[in-house]
Amino acid sequence: MLRRHPGIYMPSLKEPQFFAGEMHVGPRPETLPETLEEYLALFDAARADQLLGEASPSYLRSRNAAALIAEIQPAARIIAILREPASFLRSVHLQFVQAVIETEYDLRTALSLEEDRRQGRNLPRHGSWPLALLYSEHVRYVEQLRRYHAVFAPEQVLVLIYDDFRADNEGTVREVLRFLDVDDSLPVDALDANPTVGARSQTLHELVHALAVGRGPVSRGIKGALTTLTPQGPRRRLLRVLRRELLYGAPPAADEQLMSELRTRFRAEVAALGEYLGRDLISLWGYGDVE
Repeated sequence: MLRRHPGIYMPSLKEPQFFAGEMHVGPRPETLPETLEEYLALFDAARADQLLGEASPSYLRSRNAAALIAEIQPAARIIAILREPASFLRSVHLQFVQAVIETEYDLRTALSLEEDRRQGRNLPRHGSWPLALLYSEHVRYVEQLRRYHAVFAPEQVLVLIYDDFRADNEGTVREVLRFLDVDDSLPVDALDANPTVGARSQTLHELVHALAVGRGPVSRGIKGALTTLTPQGPRRRLLRVLRRELLYGAPPAADEQLMSELRTRFRAEVAALGEYLGRDLISLWGYGDVE
């Protein structure tokens, strides 16, 4: 929603991930900036009177991003949105499956592979984002926030709770606009960003993804034919339709036993975060009866 504000410029590349380079293994995808010059070029179209911003969730997990951002722009303002751990990890897993970062479709199994993956084993075939698959690292909230508070003044860091955003979409957006010192009186349209979906077929899902990126000789050949026969705009629309109509539907029901186990596992983190922020997250997130 910030992208729609006339006083803010955000590049068309949604998640540049420039400051979280250690999260990636091997050559960076061609769509991501590799040098500082390439990163700054993302903002070339901005007006002189606009704030510059981008949204890369990996910066919160990265151990290096906070210090690197502070080095490049010490006046930066940081916005972190935190979500109840169990539901967040379920959502992250579904998103990673959708993006073919994760090829293990069962969340419990994916979680059980974490220690192996720390050692470089049982990674997906491409293995480009191994640190993203360490799911417990996603919800080490206090550790993540401390990295930013170590290099930025308290007034430069805004921590939001996802439940507040869901309960008062407009009010939360206006809070963010005031934090950024831009006009908060403009109309705000409610938006349900990144709805969670589930893949209908693992085989079909991986095939369409392979066509999109041209991975493997067969898919490269098919993509080459599509490229030759179909202009770029219609080709992208065709792939979007394939994903929307054939691949994705409502996500499967949550495994409530697993959700309960995750709440037990991360209760201490929730309590620590609540103390760190001065807020009763145990009650808000329903951890009162969790042992």
